[in-house]
Amino acid sequence: MSDTSISSELRVYLMVEDLQEQFAAYLGTPTRARGYPPFAGDHALIIEVAPALAIERVIDLALREVPGVEPGILFVERQFGVLELHGKSLDEVKRAGEAVLAGTGSSAGDQLRPRVLYHDIIENVSDQHAVLINRNRKGSMLMPGQSLLVYEMTPALFAAVAANEAERAAPGLSMIDVQMIGAAGRLYLGGTTEEVTAARDRITAVLSSIEGREQ
Repeated sequence: MSDTSISSELRVYLMVEDLQEQFAAYLGTPTRARGYPPFAGDHALIIEVAPALAIERVIDLALREVPGVEPGILFVERQFGVLELHGKSLDEVKRAGEAVLAGTGSSAGDQLRPRVLYHDIIENVSDQHAVLINRNRKGSMLMPGQSLLVYEMTPALFAAVAANEAERAAPGLSMIDVQMIGAAGRLYLGGTTEEVTAARDRITAVLSSIEGREQ
């Protein structure tokens, strides 16, 4: 029997519609999705709550309401709990999210606003630099001579929608790494200068639009 006197904080509540190919593949890798991997074209809902163990109640609420959605990531870190749900039906994913909001007494507008900490475009990356980046990558490789976009923000999960929108803006870029769990979210994206510039501009616009909602 749950103790309803103990409340949880909704930190992030993000719909990521129409997953792009590279980002869907990244989410589906074993290091990310310990559950069911998503596919390109699926729609995802990503939630972060505190305290961390409250995420177990969140997933229960979502799956009881819509058993057809699939959980890909369920992660309990030191302070926060993270859940990623996805499905082919946008209506079903939204309905699962509404069940979570109703069951926790939350509103999507309660989530924290994104804050950009840093971004930069490094052109014509040297071969030694590319080697070091590639030793730590979890996605595609960065080639010497490419341009590298680095982008950092909080809360960390906003890196998910940022990565998906970057790929939508510049499908030819390479998704080197997406760090979306922890103290801050970080993106490493490679490609031509034109591609990574388009990606940077889309990310900035999307984060600004989220930041301005319901304030």
